[in-house]
Amino acid sequence: MRGLSSSGPAPIESPASGGSQALKAQLQLRELILEGELAAGARISELWVVERLGVSRTPVRAALLRLQEEGLLEPIPSGGFAVRSFSESDVWDAIEVRGTLEGLAARLSAERGVHPRTLRELHACADDIDGILRQDLTEERFSEYVVANEAFHRALAGACQSPLVERQLEKAMSSPFASPSGFVMVQAVTPDAHATLVVAQSQHRAVIDAIERREGTRAEAIMREHARIAHRNLQSALDSQKAMNRLQGGVLIRR
Repeated sequence: MRGLSSSGPAPIESPASGGSQALKAQLQLRELILEGELAAGARISELWVVERLGVSRTPVRAALLRLQEEGLLEPIPSGGFAVRSFSESDVWDAIEVRGTLEGLAARLSAERGVHPRTLRELHACADDIDGILRQDLTEERFSEYVVANEAFHRALAGACQSPLVERQLEKAMSSPFASPSGFVMVQAVTPDAHATLVVAQSQHRAVIDAIERREGTRAEAIMREHARIAHRNLQSALDSQKAMNRLQGGVLIRR
């Protein structure tokens, strides 16, 4: 792959700005990959990214390594990285890992008890989702649902009071297609979209109830089942080109 020519040397960042530049490069590259501008198998070199994004090599190197950790890139023997492709099994397993870890987080939250402030946060997230679902599901409402849904799942991850589990969950959710909202936009083109979101919301409420009642086994089972909605959405995407077109990164899935 040829990079764009730069008009001059790449800018030099101070150590203080290195982290923000690496994050910026990471986000921009991720978008290029998930939107299909960088196809599966495409080779990406540090120099190409430097020229394309206009940042120095140090933050670019950090960004590439982070995207490798996320699973979007893989190193190649000749140097540099290549954009990964994913089998249906890869995507299924990523969703399963996330569901397993969220089940663990929910069980630990119930068994260890949750601070009242955290419970209020979980209830507030669920209230926000209720408000969205009472309205017509326009494109804007779906986007609002994504934000509220991700806020709920972040709050749940933090409720278990285990930095280790929370870190592992964050890593799992950063994997392609494993985000709690990764397949929500796919639902926008299905006739039962509202009903599916209502079921998901009922599970949100149920896991809060299980945590409050200190019912760890029940809380874990609910979140394991909750991940099955993403599995069903994956199948819907695979069965419908229209739905697949709504899936960010869908071009990376091998059919």
